[in-house]
Amino acid sequence: METIPDSRAIIHTEHLSRRFGSLVAVEDVSLDVRKGEVFGVLGPNGAGKSTTIRMLCGILAPSGGHGTVVGFDIEREAEKIKLHIGYMTQRFSLYDDLSVWENLWFFSGIYGLKGKRRRARVDEVIEKSGLSDRRKQLAGTLSGG
Repeated sequence: METIPDSRAIIHTEHLSRRFGSLVAVEDVSLDVRKGEVFGVLGPNGAGKSTTIRMLCGILAPSGGHGTVVGFDIEREAEKIKLHIGYMTQRFSLYDDLSVWENLWFFSGIYGLKGKRRRARVDEVIEKSGLSDRRKQLAGTLSGG
């Protein structure tokens, strides 16, 4: 894994924008978030909060402007960004009809975990997240909180 380049801002954007055809989802977002700062993204539904976060995570390319996260360009170095950040949406992407354990088993396989290491990591995540007593519960019945 590469080390995070040293820079003043952990997140830096200049005139970031995103369009979907004629719809302007994000327009002219310029910001700096420094190491140790707590930064909130607030606004009404449809204001572009999720779209902005997806661009910062390298999941969605901007239509205009540019930005960096942990020193990496959000367009050209998206995969490097993903090695250094975590992102969880409000409505997380678990399969509702699979159990907690089955979801973790499935996703751990996608990320290349195998054998004893896979089983150990799934068990560790269940334990650390306080879901030991819910490992067989369907994910769709879990509380959003």
